Amino acid sequence: MAKRNAGLRFQPSGGARTPQVPVGKKQVLIIERLAHDGRGIAFVDGRTWFVAGALPQERVEARVLSARSQIVDARAERILDAAPQRRPEPCVHAGRCGGCTLQHLPHEEQLALKQRTLAEQLARFAALQPDEWALPLVGPEFGYRRRARIAVRWDAKARRLEVGFRAAASQDIVAIDECPVLVQPLQPIVRALPQLLRQLEKPQAVGHVEVFSGTAEAVLLRHTAPLPDADLARLRGFCDEHRAQLWLHGASEPQPVEPGQSLGYRLESWGLCLEYRPGDFVQVNAPVNEAMVNQALDWMAPRDDERVLDLFCGLGNFALPLARRAREVVAVEGVEAMVERARGNAAANGLENLHFFQADLSKPLTGQRWVERGFSAALLDPPRDGALEVVRQIGDLEIGRLLYVSCNPATLARDAAELARQGYRLKRAGILDMFPQTAHVEAMALFERG
Repeated sequence: MAKRNAGLRFQPSGGARTPQVPVGKKQVLIIERLAHDGRGIAFVDGRTWFVAGALPQERVEARVLSARSQIVDARAERILDAAPQRRPEPCVHAGRCGGCTLQHLPHEEQLALKQRTLAEQLARFAALQPDEWALPLVGPEFGYRRRARIAVRWDAKARRLEVGFRAAASQDIVAIDECPVLVQPLQPIVRALPQLLRQLEKPQAVGHVEVFSGTAEAVLLRHTAPLPDADLARLRGFCDEHRAQLWLHGASEPQPVEPGQSLGYRLESWGLCLEYRPGDFVQVNAPVNEAMVNQALDWMAPRDDERVLDLFCGLGNFALPLARRAREVVAVEGVEAMVERARGNAAANGLENLHFFQADLSKPLTGQRWVERGFSAALLDPPRDGALEVVRQIGDLEIGRLLYVSCNPATLARDAAELARQGYRLKRAGILDMFPQTAHVEAMALFERG
């Protein structure tokens, strides 16, 4: 066999392959507009660049983070010509921490971006716009977050514990000494936490830490190995000093160190208190959550002679207030543990016209006993992947009014198209600013049949 010529280069069919943009390359760009996720968009040599930290009308020097085909992800390293709307970032960790991505954009501009995102998704995927646009539902721009996860990693080579928040577009950990989006009661806890964790005898056993604020402050420590008695004593002392509950999460479910302790949050407008456990889904923004519940019931306008359905009900965030207004509420959730806690919340608040059921809502509803008697109205609050299987069956249930709370405008638009196909009209829609300083969009939409 002849020796292969190592110098030969074979050109793939279709012509020469365009060389890939190397990671780390710097490029001067003119930003044309914002993407839905808040990154600036620029175009160079047939490629589309998505640039974190850049605004329209700006000339920036960007560093490539990754590249695939004709798409380049980058980060603005220097602002050569700033846009008029750019503002100084209030947080010293902005640009490195991955939590907040829009601090350089004034809050009013953030709201406008979220409003455009919702409108464009509804128009693109459903060819819809509401009869009425609601004003954005807003709360405090900072100091709103009542729950946060602190990343922890043991560096065996340096024999040092890294503590902080995950960096943007990276698994690196940014050390933090303050976080302006956290509620005030959590600030001193987060500030003192790194020193505490580095004093532990066995810091490599710590997986992560979560902090909570509601009816009480709490610290949850996820550990991957048993904790020495001395470390447990340090943790207890820290939580006593900060008047916080201590919860531990090992191989089983999270448990409070002091038996009988519980966490909860209040819906003051409704005179309700809902208990939860670390790991349960709870909206992180208390003021906007309460305003969202109030707006949902205002739009739905349930009457005292109606039977109402609440799907993806969680702990009962909407179901309990609904039960204050409607004759009967049927609430359905996929996770059995959440169903049990929701039942407990209803009982603790003295609500007897509220019935909870467990069901996989990605499956057909046919044969479910709670469907049989029918409903006048329904509320949906699904996860990010939406509720397509449910909305495909809504028309068969002859539900007249449907309120949809969404954390993903794309799946809301997809599901809205299906509802329109069944004869539902999009009466009202608007954004919920649940996560200021980020591009994350929550939305509410009201559909009526006929």
